[in-house]
Amino acid sequence: MLAAEYEAVAGHGRQRGVTMCRHLSKYAPIFFLLALFGLIFLLRNIHTLENLKCHTASTLFQLQKSIHTAFAQEGPLPPYHNHTFCSHLGLEPSPDEALEERYLLGSIAWPQLPARAAPALLRQTSDPVHSLFAVLPSKGPREWHTGDQLEALVQMHDFQGRPKRYGGDFLVARLHSPELGAGVAGRVVDHLNGFYSALFPLLWVGMAQVEITMVHSSEAVAVLQRLREQRPDRVFFKSLFRSGYLSETTMCNMCLLPDSQQLKQPQEPLCNFTDLHTGEPWFCLKPKLLSCDSRVNHAKGGYQKNLITNKEALLFQSGVNIKVVVHASGPDRIDVLPKKLDGPELENSSIKTEPVKYNPSGYYYQGSWRPSGGTPARQFNDSLSITQCLAGKAIHMYGDSTARQWFEYLNAFVPDIKEFNLHSPKNVGPYMAVDSKHNILLKYRCHGPPIRFSTVSASELRYVANELDGLPGGPHTVVVLSIWAHFSTFPVEVYIRRMRHIRRALVRLLDRGPGTLVVLRSANLQALDQEVSLYNSDWFSLQLDGVLRPMFAGLGVVFVDAWEMTLAHHLPHNLHPPPAIIKNMIDLFLSHVCPAKKKKKKG
Repeated sequence: MLAAEYEAVAGHGRQRGVTMCRHLSKYAPIFFLLALFGLIFLLRNIHTLENLKCHTASTLFQLQKSIHTAFAQEGPLPPYHNHTFCSHLGLEPSPDEALEERYLLGSIAWPQLPARAAPALLRQTSDPVHSLFAVLPSKGPREWHTGDQLEALVQMHDFQGRPKRYGGDFLVARLHSPELGAGVAGRVVDHLNGFYSALFPLLWVGMAQVEITMVHSSEAVAVLQRLREQRPDRVFFKSLFRSGYLSETTMCNMCLLPDSQQLKQPQEPLCNFTDLHTGEPWFCLKPKLLSCDSRVNHAKGGYQKNLITNKEALLFQSGVNIKVVVHASGPDRIDVLPKKLDGPELENSSIKTEPVKYNPSGYYYQGSWRPSGGTPARQFNDSLSITQCLAGKAIHMYGDSTARQWFEYLNAFVPDIKEFNLHSPKNVGPYMAVDSKHNILLKYRCHGPPIRFSTVSASELRYVANELDGLPGGPHTVVVLSIWAHFSTFPVEVYIRRMRHIRRALVRLLDRGPGTLVVLRSANLQALDQEVSLYNSDWFSLQLDGVLRPMFAGLGVVFVDAWEMTLAHHLPHNLHPPPAIIKNMIDLFLSHVCPAKKKKKKG
């Protein structure tokens, strides 16, 4: 009886178990997805907690806050241009990083040509010779004083002498005095109707002359924009693969699209050299006979030709419409008097009626750079003063050849420093010099791909973010970064991504090594002709510089404004600025390494 009841109950239980299993199996996918989402959520939060510690959390919070505040104040988001150049490569940006990128791209957006202007005939494009500018009169009596702001109004005309009705021309301006060895960069404001304002603060007493230069016409800028977005392969790279007596050379780039003009055979296999830590993408065509592990070096392959039409080539003519001075319609000089002090009326009139709207990073006077506010510049005119400043310091320089130029200057100027022979290729590095007597370490290393140096050993290809993660940091550590020139052929998103990785590494460095001095050198102007313009135009550099500054604002890093220091100087523009400008840059750099001691007030 009991056995029968037990069997009945057991059978009923088995039936219920089968039924429950059927129900559970029915909902198993749902439970699996919930568990998966939970795991992803946990991992993402763990990653966030690991990276948003202390200073990192504070920095990113301030960054996010500033971005959100900017959007709240500015209204709708700026237009976002989605680029197709391998946008799927690299680590997926977080929502805040995507928002930051959208803001940065909007902040450097350039005025577009009106539909009727493209494509334009040369005679309808901006001509600096037919264009004019005029110095606007002062607001008060017909005299100028230091502390005032000077404005010059520019009107652009085409080659037929007709006024332009739209903006987008790339103009630069400076106020200078050859007699005083003085100069300051001006700010150009585009009114989008063919008129531009050039603003200058009056910072010295004496003569000051206005100089306006058209770097590129608006029509030429439109061509540069198209090349940047559609032809990032216009500088191509290569790598040598070797094993024993067998060697092959293949093409490489950040992205090798199947339908790209680089590839003759769309289905060729690739070697993936994406950096495992940063996620920075880099690929080479796989050798026919060798493995990807046999890669020996990285090198610049060359420059793509026939990038523009014959009609577009007319927009890039040296002496015609590349870096040509715009002449004044009247006097281009003024005489600046000392600051006007009117006693009791000063508070009510001078300060309120003549605010200085444009504040440059500094200016030259008697050939020396004077920064605006902050740490005053000291003069390091002899090797002893430089040695005393660098004593006990380890200076790590990363970047392109403009960073290497600083290494070469200091290496030549410190008498007891000895450069180690690392058997590095000339102009490539890495370099290291040591002054054991004064405990000075000086190092230079180029940044990772894309780097256009002749040949870099594959074993020496290092990403700056990874190198920074290997530094302990601290008050005796100085980091110098100059990274810009080799990114001019890629969409700006590529540069933003690279700088974001470096910023993360700098935040980690400053967290573990408080007191580390970080110096960022900006882009500088250079000599341009048609060929250089298509690959390395100042317009590309200006765009990169426009995202560099806000990305590192608030981190406590020092900016050396190479853009203004080359624009304000009387010497010709050069990719590698001449010694007089480099000395001023080094003086400013050393002034932050060894700031002048403040004098104690008596009593």
